[in-house]
Order: sequence, then C-alpha cells, then structure tokens
Amino acid sequence: MNFPLTTILIDDEPLAISRLRRLLAPRAETVTIIGEARNGAEGLALVETERPDLIFLDIEMPLLTGFELLARLSYMPLVIFATAYDQYAIRAFEENSVDYLLKPIETERLDRSISKLHGLVGNRPAGQLPNAANPYTDNLIRLLEQMKPKKELYSISVKTGEKIILLPLTDIAFFEAEEKYVFVATTDGQKYLTSYTLTNLSERLPDTFVRVSRSAVVNSHRIRECQKQFDGKFVLTLTDKKATKIITGSTYADAVRQLLSL
Repeated sequence: MNFPLTTILIDDEPLAISRLRRLLAPRAETVTIIGEARNGAEGLALVETERPDLIFLDIEMPLLTGFELLARLSYMPLVIFATAYDQYAIRAFEENSVDYLLKPIETERLDRSISKLHGLVGNRPAGQLPNAANPYTDNLIRLLEQMKPKKELYSISVKTGEKIILLPLTDIAFFEAEEKYVFVATTDGQKYLTSYTLTNLSERLPDTFVRVSRSAVVNSHRIRECQKQFDGKFVLTLTDKKATKIITGSTYADAVRQLLSL
C-alpha cells in the first residue's frame, strides 16, 4: 500500500462530505478521493467494487450503520470514523488503534489522523480479509464487537406452571446464581427460575442493575442500606419484602463503590 491512499467518503450528510472533501483537498499527497456514498448500503457496494485503501465512515446512517457495513465487508480497508459517540466510545476507538473524527471535523484533528495513517500504512499489507492475522484488522473487529448496540431487556419472562409471566424490571430486586441455575427475585419475595446466565444478564440489563458478586446482580434502585466489612466487602440490604442481605464479592468492590459513590 502506497501513498496517496485511494479513499472513499461515506456519510449521509451532504454538508459533512462536502466539508471533508474540502479539508482533504490540500492533502492530496496522502489521500486521493475516488468515490462518495450517501448511505451504508451504497457505501458497502462501492467499497466492495473499488476496494479502496481507506474509507472515512459515518456511523449513524440509513439502511446500514457504519458498524453493519464493516461487518459485511469481504475486504477491510483502513478506517477513520466520523462519530458523535460519547467519551467511552472514543476511548474504545483509541485503545483499538482505530481513529475517529468528531463532527464538525476540525483541521488540526484531521492532521492528527493523517499522521496516524502514515504510521499504520507501513505495517499493514493491502487487501487482507477481516479474519486475516493482522493487528489492525484484529483490533477493528474487536472494536465492532464492543460497539454493537446493546439489546437491553425491559422485562424478564419466567415460566410458572403452564403460564409465562413477564416481570417488569422495576419489580425485580436481584438475580442470583445457585449452582448452574439463575433465579430472579422480585420485590414481593417471590423467586423464579430463568434461562439467562448472569453474564448474559449483565450485558443486556440497563445500568441500574449491577453485578456485585460472582453469584448476584442487584437492582441498585432496591438497595436500602450498605455496610462495609473489614475484608473490603459490603453487605447490601434490599427493599424487597424479605429485606434480603447480599454480600458483595471482593473483586466487585470498585463497582459497588462507584455505584454508591463511596
């Protein structure tokens, strides 16, 4: 792969593409724009046909998001994201050696991306498939997994006899693992067997639910009292009918402190 890099701009905002094209014009020794796309589906087709060295990629687009586009590619170019994501997401981009530009794109920030390109290009052969053994590609795939939209749960379905009951999350005090089973405990003192694992629940529940030990996920809105133990653990007393006490795990102490602002 040699400079200038063949480049495609993919963004559903005409003004954003126009601005990026204008900013890139004085940097012709680094990039040569060979095409533009105004949505994810159009971008996917164009990248597969033209096989560019580099794409500037918006994330929120109609038909296909930027992440969905990348997941469908058979050919992985270098990628610079245009993003309005929060600071957590931005750290993920940085840690995975994938660059990003916040809109509206500023000249100084674009120059930093251009410098990063010069550092990456010398270490990456062109045209590798997404599953090829290449650090850049591996990091990009890892980022895509991290940034997939989380499909949050809004209720938990449990079976009782011949019925299936939907439990609103507001009625749930905690989830608890007992051996290989996971139970959901409601605020009225009932317990039901679920088909979820605690790991799966931790990934899909909203942030009000916190993993506090290897065997428990707690609804933070149902914590009445917290007592610190000498070993760094905490005893959480909940507001459910049974006033359940849950001992947190030592490896989860930081999460509990952050939750309770301790």
